[in-house]
Amino acid sequence: MPNMLGSSASRREARSGELPKAATIALRDAATKSADPSNNRASNNNMAAVREAAAAGVRHEGWMVRYGRRKIGRSFFHTRYFVLDTKLLAYYKKKPNGNMVPLKSLLIDSNCRVEDRGLKTHHGQMIYVLCIYNKKEKEHQITMGAYDIEDAMAWKKKIELIIDQQQDSMTAKNRKAFASMDFDMELGGQFSFSDHDSAAEDDEEQPTLTRRTTIGNGPPDSIHDWTNEPDIGLRIFEELLEVDYLARSCSRAMRAVGVVEATCEAIFGLVMSMDVTRYEWDCSFRHGSLVEEVDGHTAILYHRFVWPRDLCYARYWRRNDDGSYVVLFRSIEHPNCGRQRGFVRAFIESGGFKISPLKCRNGRPRTQVQHLMQIDLKGWFLNYSLSFQYHSLLQILNCVAGLREYFSQTGEIHITPRIPVMETMVNADSEPKSHKLQEAGYKTKLVDRGQADNKNMGMIDEESDDDDEYQVPEADLEEDLTKSDNDAKRTDEPPEKIDLSCFSGILHRDADEKSRNCWTVPDSKTFKVRSKNFPQDKSKIPAASYLMELAAIDWFKDTKRMDNVARQKGCVAQVAAEKGMHTFVVNIQIPGSTQYSLVMYFVTSSLKKGSLLQRFFDGDDEFRNSRLKLIPSVPKGSWIVRQSVGSTPCLLGKAVDCSYVRGAGYLEVDVDIGSSAVANGVLGLVFGVVTTLVVDMAFLIQANTYEELPEQVIGAARLAHVEPATAGVPDLDNTTGAENDNGGSSSSNNASPEDDLSKKTN
Repeated sequence: MPNMLGSSASRREARSGELPKAATIALRDAATKSADPSNNRASNNNMAAVREAAAAGVRHEGWMVRYGRRKIGRSFFHTRYFVLDTKLLAYYKKKPNGNMVPLKSLLIDSNCRVEDRGLKTHHGQMIYVLCIYNKKEKEHQITMGAYDIEDAMAWKKKIELIIDQQQDSMTAKNRKAFASMDFDMELGGQFSFSDHDSAAEDDEEQPTLTRRTTIGNGPPDSIHDWTNEPDIGLRIFEELLEVDYLARSCSRAMRAVGVVEATCEAIFGLVMSMDVTRYEWDCSFRHGSLVEEVDGHTAILYHRFVWPRDLCYARYWRRNDDGSYVVLFRSIEHPNCGRQRGFVRAFIESGGFKISPLKCRNGRPRTQVQHLMQIDLKGWFLNYSLSFQYHSLLQILNCVAGLREYFSQTGEIHITPRIPVMETMVNADSEPKSHKLQEAGYKTKLVDRGQADNKNMGMIDEESDDDDEYQVPEADLEEDLTKSDNDAKRTDEPPEKIDLSCFSGILHRDADEKSRNCWTVPDSKTFKVRSKNFPQDKSKIPAASYLMELAAIDWFKDTKRMDNVARQKGCVAQVAAEKGMHTFVVNIQIPGSTQYSLVMYFVTSSLKKGSLLQRFFDGDDEFRNSRLKLIPSVPKGSWIVRQSVGSTPCLLGKAVDCSYVRGAGYLEVDVDIGSSAVANGVLGLVFGVVTTLVVDMAFLIQANTYEELPEQVIGAARLAHVEPATAGVPDLDNTTGAENDNGGSSSSNNASPEDDLSKKTN
């Protein structure tokens, strides 16, 4: 591997390349003209020329890794020089000079998306992979990777910023768009409109956790739950609530929290490793190996403790936008990981790490590490088993202190280590593989997800780099016009109360927390949205009343993916259209051997002309993808589920593929969970325990102008203990031929004047 890839410093040095020749000449000419006293009157024009020349320059460049697979199935890594400018991503075999033609290029526009492919392995090397593709033409894609996760995230951020600017240039005309002001913050301005830069809220302790061990200055007898544990400087919490769906032998969840003086990336590298370095910080670890790599974010691992106990579990990880990492564990059974002679197979109900950055102190990085474990170590004798389990669980949690001590005695805290490759598991003498699955259907879903990922994430064969170059069409992008801050703020009025008795769905409505297979509407104040002062202080406030009312929820299953379910005759959307109402349909598509669809219907009596909601209904797909936001929450569920789902607002169009259908009186969005490896990983952890969960989902249109503040939520749903077995099969062949809102031809996919909706786009 070239030396320039041997360290992050060399890559950063390579990244600070020169501007293209044309841009350099333009900058020099503009500067010369502005220095001439005779041209003082044209100074503004000269400065504009300077800005235009700078914009024409390279945004980001440097050596990265090309990743792909050959026709025979073997992967390859190629070192290439990538260049990203205002509209184009391209790569070369060497650093470009003059008008060198790239090996391949991709036009960056508002239809592009950056997908996180996770970690990929090739001949003992692991890289963090990104795939950039056009959602309308998925064959147009570039896959790139980096050994350093921070490098990959820097590229991801730059590319997404350009995509956002392209969307703003199309949808924020004559408006002061938030995304355009992100540069103000980077240049020291007082305004910033990015959610990523908002002040992180304190990580509130869950009310179900109580302090088990306290380390401090107070006397022990001043704390009623004091226990004589070793003073290792950790806070240890134990869950109080008993969970009825777990075996009696499964311990309560316990969590250790500590601060480590190291970067998140360095800690993440150690946590993911299963080699000899783990002995230095994990006193419970004996041996570990890789059973199967499902995708870049999910793997099946075999793990042995120092006690006669072993595990087979699925490990899922992701990196959040704030730089934190989440690594989650859950036991499963796998045909290539049978029970081993001399070991008792333990069971992880919930477990994992949360690695969050803290403010530096004395120039040294600091990170908060949380490690939670809820495990059943099995055993014959009840009293002995409980005592052994408690002692063992504390030893497992003590690895947080081990991480702290490991980094306190090494000077490599600023270096992000490469994640080592784990050896493939060798089958030992094991019992027959026909034992009962501990988690019904989980293995099948992992296999199905792997197959789905191979289809959705399949790459163009790139054994050679003789790829056609995409030409960049010239386009004149108008600058966003800004309005005065004193402009009147327009917000959508809450809807009038609607009689919902005429609507029904497969799931029934029930507000009782203990009810099963039902839904209700959570309080709107549960969700925090951007306030009027968000551009200045990034403050968020509880949401006001919903813009639309949740009328019903359907729960469908079929052998194939179900698109445009609102075309069914007699469904809520059709009934509402007959009554002159408008319906927003959200179809959450869940992949697997059996395809599921969770369909939510939000209705309103009217759409106010010129309102943000009306513009969302009648806008184009680029506008919808750049605005539709989901706020998830898990009021009731295990720690592993709460961490995997999270509560951070997410633009659906960026995270997964969304398709829109504007029908007669309704707008449907089909959310394809199978289009994202990250979303698939979350689904694998959540779907197996969906019957034990209470989940909230709120949908809103992101406010990107001063006029649209504060944000308003379209609607929300709370789903309780959903049973997959109760899903019904939709009759999608029985469709309606109702006229659309604008009196078009008879079709369920008829178009509005603003949008060609006769065909479905992605």
